[in-house]
Amino acid sequence: MEFFCGLDVGMDETAICVVDATGKVMLETAVVTDPDAIKVALTPYLGRLRRLGHEAGSLSPWLHPELLRLGLPAVCLETLHVRAALKAQRNKTDRADALGIAHIMRTGWFRRAHIKSEACYRLRLLLTHRRNLKRKFVDLENAIRHSLKVFGIRLNRVGRGGFAQVVREAVAHDALVSELIDAMLNARAALWKEYCRLHDLVVRLVAGHELCRRFMQIPGVGPIAALSFMTAVDDPSRFRRSRDVAAYFGLTSRRWQSGSSIDVKGRISKAGDGDVRRALYEAASALLTRYKKKDKVKAWGLALGKRSSHRKATVAVARKLAVIMHAMWTSGTFYCGDPDASAAEMHAETTAKQRKLLGPYA
Repeated sequence: MEFFCGLDVGMDETAICVVDATGKVMLETAVVTDPDAIKVALTPYLGRLRRLGHEAGSLSPWLHPELLRLGLPAVCLETLHVRAALKAQRNKTDRADALGIAHIMRTGWFRRAHIKSEACYRLRLLLTHRRNLKRKFVDLENAIRHSLKVFGIRLNRVGRGGFAQVVREAVAHDALVSELIDAMLNARAALWKEYCRLHDLVVRLVAGHELCRRFMQIPGVGPIAALSFMTAVDDPSRFRRSRDVAAYFGLTSRRWQSGSSIDVKGRISKAGDGDVRRALYEAASALLTRYKKKDKVKAWGLALGKRSSHRKATVAVARKLAVIMHAMWTSGTFYCGDPDASAAEMHAETTAKQRKLLGPYA
């Protein structure tokens, strides 16, 4: 008799459920969220334990490799897939979730989630913290702008560099408001300083990474888009076809079909990593609007925009960029947007772009 296990992992405690091949519950317990404690609880079933499933979460990058190291047949499950399967439950409890995951493992109706390498998670942490600092900086700046509207002060055309000076001059006549705004501006300056520090670290890492430099040969693709794409994919061999990457990042349209009369194609699914999707969209927008030289992808996107709309064309170009970048990664090739350009011209253009974006690290 084979056994199947489901784990509902929490920060402090993990619910465990073991069922046999017929669905009969053999074990229901809860232990401390620790790989060794989980193995001890499963000791009576280890010889015939076929699959052990747990939902992807914040602890998965640590827990999953540890479970595999202890010899447990661990499988990390896609969160959306598990959530959809467990919606049939009347009550949502840790015990019921563990039972549901155990039945998912027994039936085999699950989708594996990819656990990235530790080095990849470190780079993604850098991108995440850089993004968070930038968002907090923009939030503070918008809060300052909004608070000054009460006094009729509107900062419409003020650049980022001269923002602090203009705001201080605008409230210099009011001692209390000046003190409050000064504290906000100091916090804004501190956030900007640390953001620039992390952005500089991203640029240095990209400058020393051969694959990211190859990605940056594509017009519109900068250090953030290159590093975001590389860390999100991690292992290109897990995609059988390059065009599957576009669906992985939610850049393909949803489809709803029922019978012979209903077949609707909607907007993009927006599944997967939103930061990568935004980076690819921004790269596509830069390619279509700011790049002035000849490029096959740009020409294709502009023609598509004339038939539909600029926004749809930008999404389509972002989708194509994802496919191109994955193909470049797997084949080890370089990007050539203009087939008529010579090798010397391509090299000069790439060098100029990298010097502009990477600065002294190019």
